[in-house]
Amino acid sequence: MPAPLPPFSHETATQKVRLAEDGWNSRDPQRVSLVYTPDSQWRNRAEFVTGRAEIVAFLTRKWAKELDYRLIKELWAFTDNRIAVRFAYEWHDDSNNWFRSYGNENWEFDAEGLMQRRFACINDLPIKESDRKFHWPLGRRPDDHPGLSDLGL
Repeated sequence: MPAPLPPFSHETATQKVRLAEDGWNSRDPQRVSLVYTPDSQWRNRAEFVTGRAEIVAFLTRKWAKELDYRLIKELWAFTDNRIAVRFAYEWHDDSNNWFRSYGNENWEFDAEGLMQRRFACINDLPIKESDRKFHWPLGRRPDDHPGLSDLGL
């Protein structure tokens, strides 16, 4: 069971955001899918995804394209069972063109803490490799690495 559970406080919403960031930075579609309800509904950009099997397929495609993916999420707002997040991630394509993708997500959770709805708006900005700001070994962002606000993003 994913922790923490709604209703969220500032502390538990912040924890939930970091747990989500850590999961996505694992780039493990199966692991990530388990924090969503079996019938979870997503809108990611212009793509609509329903259920864990579609989530796994979506994330598998995503991380096959978005290489060396590193993500930072930050709490924007929260209420009882909803959290709003802003995020940025850096990645490159198979031609070594680098991007920083910026976005916002709105999340809704069930009573067990599983995400039942996710709405994401994302824009991609081409960057030079020398303009990258997310420097850590692939996987979880180290606790001492700056967050979005610290980086001025």
